[in-house]
Amino acid sequence: MPISHGQNHTVLITGGAGFIGSHVVRKMVMAYPGYLIVNLDKLTYAGNLENLKDVENYPNYRFIKGDIADGYFINDLFSNWNFDGVIHLAAESHVDRSIEEPLEFVKTNVLGTVNLLNASIQNWKKNYERKRFYHISTDEVYGSLGDTGFFSEKTSYKPNSPYSASKASSDHFVRSYGETYGLPYVISNCSNNYGPYQFPEKLIPLFINNIIQNKPLPVYGNGKNTRDWLFVEDHANAIDLVYHKGINKESYNIGGFNERQNIDLVKLLCSLMDKRLFRNEGESEKLITFVKDRPGHDLRYAIDATKINKKLGWKSSVTLEEGLEMTIDWYLANDDWLNHVNSGEYQDYYKMRYKQ
Repeated sequence: MPISHGQNHTVLITGGAGFIGSHVVRKMVMAYPGYLIVNLDKLTYAGNLENLKDVENYPNYRFIKGDIADGYFINDLFSNWNFDGVIHLAAESHVDRSIEEPLEFVKTNVLGTVNLLNASIQNWKKNYERKRFYHISTDEVYGSLGDTGFFSEKTSYKPNSPYSASKASSDHFVRSYGETYGLPYVISNCSNNYGPYQFPEKLIPLFINNIIQNKPLPVYGNGKNTRDWLFVEDHANAIDLVYHKGINKESYNIGGFNERQNIDLVKLLCSLMDKRLFRNEGESEKLITFVKDRPGHDLRYAIDATKINKKLGWKSSVTLEEGLEMTIDWYLANDDWLNHVNSGEYQDYYKMRYKQ
């Protein structure tokens, strides 16, 4: 069922100070002035309110600091705000961290999602007209592909890391609330995102940062692991479409059709950085260092995004080369943002902006 574009529509976006979330918040705030966009974020290390400086004073934007794993807080939040929709992006997402701290991923990704689901059905009281719970997930729930084939919406789940297992669990909980309580929901599973404002623990911003500083570029295993890359603004446009035009109880795979082996991606990134930094061709490649592979490292992900293309008219608009060039240019032009992240100064922005 289509969602209203008119007045008096209040949307809760969880994880809106994070990488993908900040792009979605910006998109919704600017595209729908009649909406009230409420950004809920715990502001962990990956939450950065500097990502949203350009929209923080818009009249249809609000920020609330809070933890979705706190059920009492979430219940109070829903009682105090008349949310018409939830776009749920808040998640622990770094696979390496999930191996070290799996319970943190269970708390946020599973318990946090269930808290939001419970609050939604209690607040909406089965009056689901023009209501929607939109859960954003990952292609990692499907496990690993061989040399051929693609993940479709009908692919069986086979998560191989604590992170992907926690996301698979949350997907199942969302579907179960649709069947058990009639909750109107949609789910999307996306491939690897990249672009401006990504925290430099992920491959592309980490390597951009390391190349600038002439630090090693650690590549897992032999570098043959393959990923499909999705430019974050293309993803934000897809999320907008799924939220407004998606069919209840349906899931949509969102991918960029931009597959690359990790080593090929890193070499392309090095080449582009050499040009931007006026270095000799091949200079940054010398920083590549192969390191021991991580446990449960899936060989290949590749998404079939045919359904969202045919049903909703979405397709990626940016090739990997174009997206990498725009991403590199953004990081080089926003060295203050990167310096604040590297120094930890970005974590003081909440206190300065909201006088807490």
